[in-house]
Amino acid sequence: MAHFAKVKDGIVTKVIVAEQEYIDNVVEEEAGIWVQTSYNTHGGVHSLGGTPLRKNYAGIGFTYDANKDAFIPPKPFDSWTLNETTCLWEAPVAYPTDGQRYTWNETNQTWDLVEE
Repeated sequence: MAHFAKVKDGIVTKVIVAEQEYIDNVVEEEAGIWVQTSYNTHGGVHSLGGTPLRKNYAGIGFTYDANKDAFIPPKPFDSWTLNETTCLWEAPVAYPTDGQRYTWNETNQTWDLVEE
């Protein structure tokens, strides 16, 4: 079994687990194509040491860029830019590495400490 994303107009509308034979023979009323995705791929790295597939595991609302052959998550904030290698969005300021939790403040362009 493998994971497949239904892509319509470049946007993922559905993700399923199926055999390749099912994908090859499925007839659906809605337009789009099925593109295989890997649950173990994130940022162009396969978590189990295998071959990464399409940069990131697809999710509903992700973009499929056929030129990059990559699934790209929705842009979280206007100030973030796409890392062309990982196809993940990056903040203009690096996330703090002090082990605490932060949330992005788009207005101030800073990472704000999450009070617990």
